[in-house]
Amino acid sequence: MAKRELRSIEMREFENPDHWDMAALHYEKTAHPFTARYAEFALGRVALTADSRVLDVAAGTGALALAAGRLGAQVLATDFSAGMVARIAAAAMPNVEARVMDGQALDLPDASFDAVFSIFGVIMFPDWRKGLAEMARVTRLGGCGVVATWQDHGAATFLLLGQIRRKLFPERVGLTMPEGVKALSDPGDFARELVAAGFRAPQIEEVTFDFNLDVAALAEPDTLFGMSPDWASLKDADKAAVIDEVRRMAGDQSNLPIPSTALIAIALR
Repeated sequence: MAKRELRSIEMREFENPDHWDMAALHYEKTAHPFTARYAEFALGRVALTADSRVLDVAAGTGALALAAGRLGAQVLATDFSAGMVARIAAAAMPNVEARVMDGQALDLPDASFDAVFSIFGVIMFPDWRKGLAEMARVTRLGGCGVVATWQDHGAATFLLLGQIRRKLFPERVGLTMPEGVKALSDPGDFARELVAAGFRAPQIEEVTFDFNLDVAALAEPDTLFGMSPDWASLKDADKAAVIDEVRRMAGDQSNLPIPSTALIAIALR
């Protein structure tokens, strides 16, 4: 099988709701606490009240939706994965509703929300421009849209694994980031795409937090790296080499910090 075809198959896994249904519990334990830091940063840039109507598009396990709910806003969280939606619903917050919905075709009225967020969600869509346009469509005039994306090499264990693969196996093709991530990695391009989608006056900030990898978690590397096709495609000997490299990088530290930079855009409707 050609490398390009293999990469295409691996990327399609990220577009498959079944993949995310199976990953939901793992995602909630590992990714959710980290992405929540960026969600809380984004919320800190938007004034919400108990009357605010908030939409979280491609909500995952609800890092943004649940944080907005704790602020008292009326929140609808949507995701195409029933497994992800179930994890949000399990929080049983009375002001947070969760529904299965395709963010590229939101089953929602025009101009029905005061603030519409997507924290590392829309950027994963096959038609991410349609996702941005749908966000703008359902935002009321004077409301705001907030979109977070990673830089081109991703974040956390995805970023670390990519760095190590390029060092240990430079001749091998690694995971190509989704088109939306690549297209929005430059702040100027990001701003232009938001305007094209129907927003105005976008402001974009670089936000970096450390993902602290617990070195003890290397005892179960499939749990640590298992969500990445870059890990699943490695042979056992190569996986052992990756683990050795992480241990070398950590040295005597019990946690290895992985600085991960996001672009967070806030734009008016």
